[in-house]
Amino acid sequence: MIARIVSLIATGAFAISSAHAQAPAANPFVGTWKLIAADKILPDGTRVVDYGAEPHGLAIFTADGHYMIDVFRDVRTKFAAKDREKGTFEEYKEAQLGSSCGFGTYSVDTTAGKVTFHIDRSTYPNNDDTTPVRDYELKGETLSWRLSPRPDGSIPITMVRRMAVP
Repeated sequence: MIARIVSLIATGAFAISSAHAQAPAANPFVGTWKLIAADKILPDGTRVVDYGAEPHGLAIFTADGHYMIDVFRDVRTKFAAKDREKGTFEEYKEAQLGSSCGFGTYSVDTTAGKVTFHIDRSTYPNNDDTTPVRDYELKGETLSWRLSPRPDGSIPITMVRRMAVP
């Protein structure tokens, strides 16, 4: 009887440790990622930079399903007044168009190659409380996904490289 109980406990412990060991493989997004490209594909198929040649940003995907993505243009103009509440229309416009940030929860379907973002908040308010599904591609330590086409027909692409796995 004791041997059977010990065997059941050992089997359960092995199953739990195996499940934890498989968690990163089951969710390849988990970790911290550095932005390496924020491009767009034009309607004619040409791929061009969207946030400059060397955009800045991070993406963090947690094991419990939360994410944060920050994308910033490589060259940003400072406000002349040195006061964020006293910017000109053009300064505000440039600051808004030169960044794309958001956070929320996410889920990954590795079989279909899709990631679902449950956007809580975004620098573009129209994305708040939305749930876009994106195709993604993972090649080694590089992850990319495409966004929905913009009104001009261009398709933004975000590309990140893994920095760390928790």
